[in-house]
Amino acid sequence: MQGLYLRKEAFLKYLDGIRGYSALTIRSYNDALDEMMRYAEISTEKNDLAINLMPLRLKIAPLKPKTVSAKLSAIRSFVKYLRQEGVSVELRGDESIKVPKTLPKPIAHEHIVHALSYADPLSKLAIVVLYTMGLRISELSNMRIADIAEQWCRVRGKGAKERDVPMPELAKSMIGAYHAAHPSKEYVFELEGQKLSENSLRYMITKTFAEIGIKVTPHQLRHTYATELLNNGARIADVSELLGHASMATTQIYTKLGNALKMDHYLKSHPLCQNREDAE
Repeated sequence: MQGLYLRKEAFLKYLDGIRGYSALTIRSYNDALDEMMRYAEISTEKNDLAINLMPLRLKIAPLKPKTVSAKLSAIRSFVKYLRQEGVSVELRGDESIKVPKTLPKPIAHEHIVHALSYADPLSKLAIVVLYTMGLRISELSNMRIADIAEQWCRVRGKGAKERDVPMPELAKSMIGAYHAAHPSKEYVFELEGQKLSENSLRYMITKTFAEIGIKVTPHQLRHTYATELLNNGARIADVSELLGHASMATTQIYTKLGNALKMDHYLKSHPLCQNREDAE
C-alpha cells in the first residue's frame, strides 16, 4: 500500500506540473484516491494490482450521482496513469452510472457588456472572442495568429479536428489593436512571449465577472453563443458545425430553444398553420 501512496503523490504532481490542473481539481482527485485506498479492496495477484471498487461504491452510494461519477472518473484517470507507467492494473466494479445532463445557463447580454467595462485589455479580448466565436477554452488557448484569415479563423478542436469559424470584425479589430501594442510570437493569447494556459485564461475570465458579482465560466460563454444563434433563427445544423460537435444530437442536448421560439417555428412550418384562412 505504501508504494501505491507514493504513486498517488507522483500522479498528483503530474496533474499539476504536466497537465496544469487547478489546485481545486487536484485536491478533489486526492480526496477521491484517499477514499479509494481506504474503502476499496486492493490486492496484488501475480504481480498484478487488483482494485475492487464495490466496497467504495457502497460507501459513496448516498452521494449525488454527479459526485459519484466525478470520484470514479478521478480513479480511472489514476489507473490510466499507472498503466502508462508500466503497472498492470485490473479495475473491478467500475460500471458507469447515469448522470443527468446539466447545462450552464446562458449569460444575459447586458451582464457581459457590464463585465467588459471592468476588464483589462487581455481579459476583454478573451471574453469577446469566446462570446462571438463560441470556442472551447482549450481552443482559445491554442488560437494562433496565423490561423486568422479575412473573415474566418481556423480552429483546432477535440481530436485534432479542424473547423473554420466566422470571426466578426469586432473580434478581429480588437486582436489587431491588442497585438499592435503587445506583439506576440505565435499565439493570440501570450504573456511575455509565452502562450497562456487554459487555467490562466479561465482565471482571467472568472475574475472579470466576479468584479460585477456573478460567477461565469468560459463554457457558459460558449453556451451563450450557441443559445443566441438559435434564438435568432440560426439552423441547428449550422450551429452544430460551428461548435465543432461530432453529432447534431449533441447540439440538440446542449442548446435548449425557448418555448416561444419552438411555437414560432411550428406556426411557420405546419401547412395548416400557414394557411388557416384556406383551411376554413
